[in-house]
Amino acid sequence: MHEIRTEIEIDSTPERVWSILIDFPSHSDWNPFIRFIKGVPKVGDRLTITIQPQGSRGMTFRPTILAVIPNQELRWLGRLLLPGIFDGEHYFRISQLAPGRVRFTHGERFSGVMVPFAKSGLEGGTKAGFLAMNQALKSRAESGANP
Repeated sequence: MHEIRTEIEIDSTPERVWSILIDFPSHSDWNPFIRFIKGVPKVGDRLTITIQPQGSRGMTFRPTILAVIPNQELRWLGRLLLPGIFDGEHYFRISQLAPGRVRFTHGERFSGVMVPFAKSGLEGGTKAGFLAMNQALKSRAESGANP
C-alpha cells in the first residue's frame, strides 16, 4: 500500500468548502487536477471523473462512492481493470478548527500489484495535482465566489 496525504487550512466554514467540493459541474471552472466529475454524491453510485496530473495526459475512470458525510467527508474507490491490480481509495475530509476555519485533508490510499511500479509518478504529478487542487479550493472558498 502507498498513501498520499495532503492538508491545507482554509478560512471558511465546513458548509462552504463542502458546497464547492460537491458542486461537480463547477470543478472544470476552478479545479486544476480533477477536470471533470459527473454523477451524484450518493453512497454506492458511480461517478465519471477525469483527472489530469501536472505534466500528464488526462485519465478518465469510474469510481464507486464509499462515503458521503455532509460537511465532513467524501470518499470513493477507483480501480484499474480488476480489483487488486491498481486500486485507489480517494478521500476528502473537512475538519473545523475554529469558527470560520477548517482543515481540508485530501489523500488517496493505493493498493495492488502495480503500485510499486507507479510510486514515482504518484509522488510526482499526482501529489502535485492534489496540492494544486487544495490551493484552488482554498482560493475559491476564501474569495466568496459562488461554488
